[in-house]
This record gives sequence, structure tokens and C-alpha cells, in this order.
Amino acid sequence: MRSLIRLGAFALAAAVFTPSAASDDRAPQHAFPSEIPAQFQASDAGFDYVRRTVEIPMRDGVTLHTVIVVPRNAHRTGILLTRTPYGADGMGHRNDSPHLAMMLRGYDNPADLIAQDGYIRVIQDIRGKHGSGGDFVMNRPPIGHGNPTDIDESTDIYDTIDWLVKHVPESNGKVGIIGISYDGFEAMIATIRPHPALKVAVPVNPMIDGWMGDDWFHRGAFRQQMIPYIYDMVSSRGSDIPWVTGYRDDYDAYLKGGSAGDIGRAHGMEALGFWQKLVAHPAYDRFWSDQALDRIVATQPMTVPTLLVHSLWDQEDNYGDMAVYRALSPRDPAHRKLWLVLGPWRHAKTWESASRIGAIDLGSDTGKTFRQDILRPFLAHYLKDEAPKADIAPVNAFVTGANIWRRLDHWPSSCAQGCDPVMQRWYVQANGGLGPKAPSSGEDDYVSDPAKPVPYRVRPIQSWSHGVADRDDTWPEWLVDDQRQFATRTDVLTYVSPVLEQPLGVAGEPRVHLLAATTGTDSDWVVKLIDVYPDEFDAEPAMGGYALPVAMEIFRGRYREGYDTPRPLIADKPLDYRFPLPTVNHVFAPGHRVMVQIQSSWFPLYDRNPQTFVPNIFNATPGDYRKATQRIVRNGGDGTWIELPVTH
Repeated sequence: MRSLIRLGAFALAAAVFTPSAASDDRAPQHAFPSEIPAQFQASDAGFDYVRRTVEIPMRDGVTLHTVIVVPRNAHRTGILLTRTPYGADGMGHRNDSPHLAMMLRGYDNPADLIAQDGYIRVIQDIRGKHGSGGDFVMNRPPIGHGNPTDIDESTDIYDTIDWLVKHVPESNGKVGIIGISYDGFEAMIATIRPHPALKVAVPVNPMIDGWMGDDWFHRGAFRQQMIPYIYDMVSSRGSDIPWVTGYRDDYDAYLKGGSAGDIGRAHGMEALGFWQKLVAHPAYDRFWSDQALDRIVATQPMTVPTLLVHSLWDQEDNYGDMAVYRALSPRDPAHRKLWLVLGPWRHAKTWESASRIGAIDLGSDTGKTFRQDILRPFLAHYLKDEAPKADIAPVNAFVTGANIWRRLDHWPSSCAQGCDPVMQRWYVQANGGLGPKAPSSGEDDYVSDPAKPVPYRVRPIQSWSHGVADRDDTWPEWLVDDQRQFATRTDVLTYVSPVLEQPLGVAGEPRVHLLAATTGTDSDWVVKLIDVYPDEFDAEPAMGGYALPVAMEIFRGRYREGYDTPRPLIADKPLDYRFPLPTVNHVFAPGHRVMVQIQSSWFPLYDRNPQTFVPNIFNATPGDYRKATQRIVRNGGDGTWIELPVTH
């Protein structure tokens, strides 16, 4: 009976609470409406600029994604253009501030200058990257220089400028182009067949010749820490596929990875077009020489006033801008189209505060000096209506070690009247000595082991391509790292001068002459010119004994007889090796010493030389990597020396 009662109660409850469509007179249920509108336009009330995004058509129908930032109330204002593969929407253009100067802060924006002078700022994704259409080609060469099409960066720049002067009503029809690194390459290539409205170009640390000394190689030695950059740039339009190694220390990652080719294959890079080109062209063949931008611009009319900006401690592109200057300056003796700035910076430091680099005190904010006293009047002269002529010297050069700016008529020089440097040989001497006196005969040797290459930094060595949050923040300034720790290695030879009694100024390109032998059939040679501080340094005690690199470079021995054709070395025979170091403008102060270091690896920035000649080092096998005994020969005036461009 109790069970029947409970069952009846359950049935009654079910009847009460079970919904019945027939008896439910409520309105039909609907999902809550979305609280996100179909379209929303953020308010820019109170902003001192207006931001527009447009798709600019090129002559072949491809459109290029472009961000245009116009100051409020702009009228007859010059346009400052940057073209980039790094993303126009995000590269320093963040709507997190109503103020133009704050919104523009970022990698490639002289934000203070733009805000001060009210330029219209334009940043554009280059063809094939991020929001732009078309196909991406790394450093797409000009038409006729390894480019069989009728489209190049110059035509895209021409079409972009043509659209801007017709469709940006606030402009005065004058356009300047500016950029750093890859963007500096774009600024340089804009001077080839330029649009008439292009009035000025400012290439800063531009990529000019990727084999001779910019991003990909340095005189034959492959910069393998650029592999993640190549992967990032070429693996996707949006550069959004991360490079993953599982190592904190790149030294371990690259050593265990094998050859650079092995590392690329392990990451599937055979599918990447530019990687295929690198592996196929390890020598300076026509693929490289035909697209070397310094050679190309030397054949073009000089119609666009150009300010080249060089960083003396540029860890990425310390070759190209000086190569362009050497190519163009003889064609502009009246200084009407070409200017040069040499600053005490790392790569891309020009838009930041720059009173120090690494441990080195520069005595003033050199970045601000450049922007306000040099760049600002230079741009105004060409981009503003009725602006006064800029009082800019043909060469504006900061002297490291003395911490002063000099206004010069040409480069290299040490004074406005043309005090040209005199090349002076400094010889390696017995017992680790160094000086202008030619030594007696002799030799020094060391064993170079590819299994234990010389690191280029104190370990752990992090990849420069890591995100800022993960990266060792000192990486961009590694070219001023204290070098004395490497003198403790048995595979590094160190030569030091006596203490200087007088200042020693150097301005220009130091030149290396090695008389060297190896038991192998190939070899790399790394030479470093270093300023050694006094053991005790009252001005900054922490700098006591600091070994400051002034100029350092690597040379791959197989190219001793010509960069286009690699040849094996003759084992055990002393051979001549000649190559320049990067540009310097430095004073070794009294009480300091001059040091030279010589070694045969610089790892993992550069790939290891197997020290056994193979046709293509990208494809070297583990058995090709062998120890070699290296001999540096002293032989009077015909031995090993470094030629310094000494100023007086």
C-alpha cells in the first residue's frame, strides 16, 4: 500500500512539473541576443591623430595593406613612409594612447620627431607579407638583377607614392622614406627609378649585400643564428609559426644539430624558397653579386637626397651602408645628394635613448642628438614647405673613446679640413706582443677543434629571435662584450701592445693580413681589434681591465683566392689572407692598450668550418669535422699584421 501511495505521488508530481506544449501559454524561448554589435567603431574623441587603413593597388592588380596616421588639423604636411615585412598594423602603431608621439613609439618610428613636425606617417606591408597581397621574395632584387619580372620593390614604392599624393588631401605632395634594417633596404631601393614626389631617403642600417657582410654571410661564413629569422619570415605570410628547439643555450642547440644544412632539414626548411637559395649559393656567385644593392645604385642616377645612417657596433648589418657610401661618394663631390652619419649604436638604436651601449658610457644621449640636431632639420628641409636649408655636414661622425661628434667633409677623415688617416701596420710579435715594429721570424700555434668551437659570447647563449620577455636583453649589444674571458682559451691567440702614452685615433677600415698555415684543407679566421682599459680605472671602477671590441670580423679561408670560387687550402703551407674589419671611428686613450685576438671559430653565430674541404659546408657530414693545428706566422714585414687607419 505505501509503495502504491509513493508511486501515485510520483506520478502526480510528474504531471505537475512536466511541461506540456499544448497547455503552455508562455512566449516561445529565444537565445539571449549577442551583446557584441555587428560593427563597432571605436571613438577617437580627444585623439590628436586620425588613423586610416587602406589597400593601395599596384600596377599588376595586387593591393598592399597600408596604415596612414594623420595628425589632427594637418594641412600641407609632408609624408614619411616606411615599408616593412614586420606587420604595418602592429609595428609601433598601437591605439593605446590618444597622443601621436606615444602611439608611434616602437621599432621603426622616430616618434618624437614625427610628433614635433606633424608629418603624416605611413607604414605599409610589403608584397606577400601580413595584410598585403602578392608573393613574398626575401629582399626582392630590382628588375634585371636576378629578377626576370616587371615588378620589384621600386615599382611598388612608385605606385604607393603615386597613390598617396593623390589620395591624402592633407599632404603637400612631398614624400620621404625611412627605415631600419629590412625597412632600410626598402628605403635604399626606393632611390632606383624614384617617383618625382620622393624628396628624401633615410636608410638606417640597411640590408645591402647579404653575402659580403650583412645578414646571411660574412665573407663566406654563414650566420647560422639567422636560421630562425629566415624560418619566421618565409614559413608563413604572417610570420606566425614559432621556431622551437627545446634548448636554452643556442651553443648546445647548434652543436648537437650538426651542419647548418642538417639544422634546416630537421625543421623542414627544404620547403622554404629562400632557404633553398642559401643552400644552393654558398659562394659569392652571380646570384649574390647581381643583387648587391651598392653595385646597383652605383649605376643609377643620383636624384634623391639620401642620408645613410651607420651604427659602429651594428650586430646585424654593419657592412651595407658603408659599401653604399664608398660606391656613391665619389659621384657626389659637391655633397648635394649624399650624407653620412656614424653613431655609437647597435642595430636599430637610433630611435631610443642612447647614452650607453652595454657597459660603455657615451657621455650624452647620442640618439637624441642624432634625431634632433641632424635628422630633424634634414627631413624638414626636404619635406616642409619653405623650410630653411639644413646646416648638416656631409659626414656627422661620433668618435667612440673620445665621446665627441665631428662634422666632416668626407669619410674617412678626422677633421673638417680633411685630415685623412694614414695606414699604419701593427705587427703581432713574440710572447704575445703587438706594435708598429716589425718582428723577427717565428710563429704561434693553437688547436682548433670543431667539437669545441669558441663561443662568441659567454654561455648560455640565447637566440636573438626569442621574444623580448624570454631573451637575454644584452644580446643586441654583444659587439661590446668584454673579450678578456676568451683570452683564457688555448684556441685563441692574444697579442697586446704596451700601455699607450699618447692617444691613438683610428678612422676608417682596419685591414688584416694573416700569414697563416693549417693542417686542414679549409679554415675560418676571426680577428678582433680591442681597446683594453687600464687595470684600475678611476672614472668607472667596474671597467678596470675591460677589453672593449672596436672591430671584429670573420673570413672563410676557402675564398682566399676569390669569393666566387672556393678552393681547398694547401695543408701546412703558410698562406696570405687579406680582409677588412668593419668601419671604426675610435680613440684609444692614454693608459689603454691595443689588443688583437685571433681564433678559428665564432660559434654559434657562425656555422662551424669542418676544416676539411667539402664542396658545400651546408652539407658537411659528421666525419668531415676534424681538429686542425693553426699557425700564425711572424716574418718581419711580410708576416701577420693589422693595418690601422691612424689619425693625427
